[in-house]
Amino acid sequence: MKKINQKKLGLILLWSSVFALSSLIVFLVISFYSTTLVTKTWRYIVIALIVLVSIIFGYAIYLLNNNRHVLQFKRWIMILFTSGISLYVVGCSSFLFILYGPYTGFKEWLITTAMATMHHQHYCKWFYSDEMISSVMDNNYIKEFDEDTDSSLVDFNTTDHGDSIFDKDIINHNEGDLYKVIKFQVNGCNAYLAAVYDAKKISLAVTKWLGKSGQYIYDMAKENNAPLAINGGGFIDPNHNSKGAMPRGVTIQNKKIITDSSSGGPIIGFNDDGVLMLSQNRGAQAALDAGYKDAVSMGPLLIVNGKAAFIKGNGGWGYAARTAIGQRADGIVLFLVVDSNEFRLKGATMVDLTEIMQQYGAINAANLDGGTSSVMVVNGEMINDPIDSAGRHQTRGIPTAWIIKE
Repeated sequence: MKKINQKKLGLILLWSSVFALSSLIVFLVISFYSTTLVTKTWRYIVIALIVLVSIIFGYAIYLLNNNRHVLQFKRWIMILFTSGISLYVVGCSSFLFILYGPYTGFKEWLITTAMATMHHQHYCKWFYSDEMISSVMDNNYIKEFDEDTDSSLVDFNTTDHGDSIFDKDIINHNEGDLYKVIKFQVNGCNAYLAAVYDAKKISLAVTKWLGKSGQYIYDMAKENNAPLAINGGGFIDPNHNSKGAMPRGVTIQNKKIITDSSSGGPIIGFNDDGVLMLSQNRGAQAALDAGYKDAVSMGPLLIVNGKAAFIKGNGGWGYAARTAIGQRADGIVLFLVVDSNEFRLKGATMVDLTEIMQQYGAINAANLDGGTSSVMVVNGEMINDPIDSAGRHQTRGIPTAWIIKE
């Protein structure tokens, strides 16, 4: 073999072995933190491959050291390959540092966001053990309330509306307006807060294909002549690809029981006077006896009787598109929708929702269904930008929606 070929062979083996070693080390490190992506058997195979590639790396160095005087590849080829391999090595190192380094922000974001959505839990299980996931979730949670809302704290006739800039944003509106929409940003994503000035005009819409399919919220709004609507409670979603046909937990529409289950989270709804009522799920009949006119199940509850929930970390629900509902002491109801970004990596946490509701004066507030379901419809049109799991800018069929009837 000619020396020039040995030189080229040495360079090729060097580049290839560095590339392979970087990849194998990534898989080896992951194997010590998770058994999902790299099983124990594959760990031993990876170790054997690392040994083999290390020998090849050593042989490449030997070839290069014994052929210093021969011609190299063309300069541009050397620069291209050397730069590419260097970037790859830095990328692999950065990847491991982000996943397992001393900064825990990414780990907490990934685990809480993935575990809360129920759609993409495998993303965090690829890289973290069940013990590590449990440890992160134990440090990010929201403590549920033991008390129900006190309707006497809401006074529709009060003249004290507060004097903060947020209060003024709510109060300053044209006489006769049913609602006002305020747009702002949350974590770089668009957010829409609708202030509803007559809570008695709020009612629950239910899909006309109950048990068979959900409806798009803009269709429910148009069918009910509703100028404003947001999505409602959670729904049964086996394999994460259902048609949104059946609500979870308790669903009550105009004092008629639609569904009655102990699952699905707390009960969120309104009584005849337009008071937003929040309580733990004790069944549909107990909710009717407590005065609920319309109700859905979801949660968690964020503020009850002026007291914010205890939230540790980011609340354990991660970042996502969110919908929340709240009511001020003066009776004004708040509909809140926060978008995610194009890659569904941002949005709002339970902390964000609670802080926004507090800023705008809510004394009672709760989280509703989120993700692709998070939609606000104004005059028949979606004003926010929902994104589904395939990255498409569209919403999905849902079983319930909170609407305003003129």
